[in-house]
Amino acid sequence: MFRVEWLVVDESDKLFEDGKTGFREQLATIFLACSSPKIRRAFFSATFGTDVEQWCRLNLDNLVSVNIGPRNTAAETLEQELLFVGSESGKVLAMRDLIKKGFLPPVLVFVQSIDRARELFHELVYEGINVDVIHAERTQQQRDNVVTSFRSGKIWVLICTALLARGIDFKGINLVINYDFPTTAVEYIHRIGRTGRAGHKGKAITFFTEDDKPLLRSIATVIKQAGCPVPDYMLGFKKIKSKVKRQLAKKPPRRSTIRTTPRILFQKKVSKGKRKKKARSI
Repeated sequence: MFRVEWLVVDESDKLFEDGKTGFREQLATIFLACSSPKIRRAFFSATFGTDVEQWCRLNLDNLVSVNIGPRNTAAETLEQELLFVGSESGKVLAMRDLIKKGFLPPVLVFVQSIDRARELFHELVYEGINVDVIHAERTQQQRDNVVTSFRSGKIWVLICTALLARGIDFKGINLVINYDFPTTAVEYIHRIGRTGRAGHKGKAITFFTEDDKPLLRSIATVIKQAGCPVPDYMLGFKKIKSKVKRQLAKKPPRRSTIRTTPRILFQKKVSKGKRKKKARSI
């Protein structure tokens, strides 16, 4: 790759993360392979961590840093709201309340795990809205079909994990719902950054419970910096230690199953669905 003149890395803060979720080793291989002495390198991201900046200062010559707007903040075109729902069961009730009041699709809903994405889908699929789910365990063909349907308007509400917090660009997202509280301010910025793009207005609603209070101050600060109102008590919470922050980022709070149907009725529905599926396959 000696002839490569430009090496451009988007979402650089995520790609340069160390550990299982990052791609530092793969990027290092590409970086070393692009060996032209005249090569230019550019790193882009909506958020920029100090670890990436330190790496760039150590490994790049004639470094130029360009910041557009305040660092690690949300767009001012976004209306942001923190909604206390009490408990996990309160989240489902809040979702149903939003549906009853009416909303303008398309809508992205973020949850913290694949299991919870599936569970929420099974709750909302009976609400009379066009809803689907996308996550890493679906096949590439399934994901492509979901993305196409969402872009064409066949799907109104798309439930997703961190897979869609970055990278995939949807035009005209009107609402982002953080069903599960983001574990870092950076994750929050990337999630809500799916709406309010290119100068357009958008809205982001973030549910929170008692379990999310340790992280509430950091998210409330981001919202305040963007010019949106937040209750003063949220900004008065104690700052959590860096070690605790890192632990919460790696391991979100354990949450109860998303289900409003009593377990025995739920099991009957599952069994009935399996019988129908078996009958169709015979």
